[in-house]
Amino acid sequence: MSDATQSTASVGSPSAGGVSVYEQRPFFEKALRYGIQHGMLDNAKLDAIATDAPKGMVQIARYFGSEFLRPELEKAKDRIVNLVSLNLEISSAGDLRQAAELLRDHSFMSRSKAASDLLKALIVMPQNTHFGMNEHGGFTDKHIPLLAKWSLCSFTDYQTEFVKRHKVAQVMKAAIWLADALGLHVDDLEEAGCDAEAVIRTALLAAATRQTQMPDWVRFQKMVANLRKPQAGKNIVLALPKKLPAEFKAVVEAVRDSVEADLPKILDAKLTPQKLFNQTPAFVGRYFWVEDGLAEVDHFDREASAAWHKATGGHSDDSSLLTLFLCIAAGGKVSTGKTLLTEKSATALIRKIRKSGVQTELAKQFILDNAPIEHQGDYVRVWQAFIEDAQATLESDHDYKLHDALSLLRRECNVADE
Repeated sequence: MSDATQSTASVGSPSAGGVSVYEQRPFFEKALRYGIQHGMLDNAKLDAIATDAPKGMVQIARYFGSEFLRPELEKAKDRIVNLVSLNLEISSAGDLRQAAELLRDHSFMSRSKAASDLLKALIVMPQNTHFGMNEHGGFTDKHIPLLAKWSLCSFTDYQTEFVKRHKVAQVMKAAIWLADALGLHVDDLEEAGCDAEAVIRTALLAAATRQTQMPDWVRFQKMVANLRKPQAGKNIVLALPKKLPAEFKAVVEAVRDSVEADLPKILDAKLTPQKLFNQTPAFVGRYFWVEDGLAEVDHFDREASAAWHKATGGHSDDSSLLTLFLCIAAGGKVSTGKTLLTEKSATALIRKIRKSGVQTELAKQFILDNAPIEHQGDYVRVWQAFIEDAQATLESDHDYKLHDALSLLRRECNVADE
């Protein structure tokens, strides 16, 4: 047995004055002393530890740098003692008898490797709940610098980081489970790069509205509309799925609390879903929906088609459209837009233009928001060509009797004869 091991074996219980020094010693040393004092570690085991330790130091020095440099060997000594200490304290939950039994039943090198494996697993655990922002796969050479850092960490540091990352991992696993139940694969979540808590929130709303699929934006808006119905708003139950694995219940319940806190705003009919979920900073990214461009375009087309048909009254001739565009550009509401003017309303329109001017962009934006996509370019060109020629006449103070302006409207727009 080496002198160092003999020295360790011969040390008795710490005196009262040396308690603080004893408590600061590596957990491995405490377990070793305990095992020696209680006859759990015989000379053969101590000799094996004394033989394994230098070999392990050289291997660790080589792995992190060079075994030929004394500073690297000194650091390797600290690392191997710390690694074994971590494994013993984690595995025994701080019980010295159990730790001594581990030293007795396993080799010194195996305890070092076991701790190294724990740290490697910790390093590749997710650090945040955003899909697409965490690394995939296991430990690789690029993680070695991180392992070098963590191999010298304290038990408290390890526990703190493990608890934090474990919770993140559970949130992500719960989101994956809930998404899968709604027909969405984890690959879709990765591609979307969404937040796991956002997925859970939407899944809870989907359950409350009896949805069986993860919603796209169109369906998400319908979900919100259903929640806002008077009969629904009073009886919203954010229940956890019956088949949700027990290991996920705590994290899903925590997220459910945040949804319940959001409900007053979600149920506020004064806030459109677009305004709340896409334009309110606190809600942007807080809920998840599948990005389905085709569905959104189809929905937009149907919505725009209805608005366009209502505003134009089904008319598509240039005169009717220019009449509508001019009324809108003069500050008129789309709902009161006209495709036919009387002599009196045409006169009133000209006077309004001469008082407040023409906002040409209002008409253009109306076209882009509501006209059929295939005709938008043509309608914009028709409008711009008209207003470039007509604006000076419509706004001219020299034509105080409005003769030129009225003649222009009769020629280009729809003005009924009286």
